[in-house]
Amino acid sequence: MIHGMPRQNTRPTDFPPAVQQQIARLAECIVAARKALGETQAQWAARLGISQPTMARLERGDASVSAATYILCLSQLNPQLDLTVLLPRSTAPAAPAHPSAASAKTAATVAAPATPSAATGVDDFVSLLASWAPASV
Repeated sequence: MIHGMPRQNTRPTDFPPAVQQQIARLAECIVAARKALGETQAQWAARLGISQPTMARLERGDASVSAATYILCLSQLNPQLDLTVLLPRSTAPAAPAHPSAASAKTAATVAAPATPSAATGVDDFVSLLASWAPASV
C-alpha cells in the first residue's frame, strides 16, 4: 500500500507574529461589519452555518478557525469576494474577457499595474475590507 506524505500541522501559536496580527485585524473588521449590520454573533453564525462558539473564536482572531470559515464570513459581507486581488499581478489570474458590472471593479483591480507602496499587506487588506460597504446581506 502506498502512503501519502505525513500530514504536518502548524499550531496557531507557531504562526509568525505578522500572520497573527493580520488575522487579528481581519477579526476586528468582521466584528465591526457585523455590528454595523446590527446582528448578534448567534444570528451571524446561523447564517454561516457555524456554531456561535466558532463565530466567537473567529471574532477573537483565533488562528485555528479554518481559512474557509473566514472566507465564508467575508463572502457574506461581499458576495463578489475575489481574494485574488491580493496576489501580485504576475500570479493573479487573468480577468474575464467580458467582466460583468458586478466584477468590473475587481477585474480592473487585477489588471491595474502594481505600484510600490509603503503600506503593509495588512494595511492593503484592511483597506480592501473597508472598501466593502456592509450593505444588506
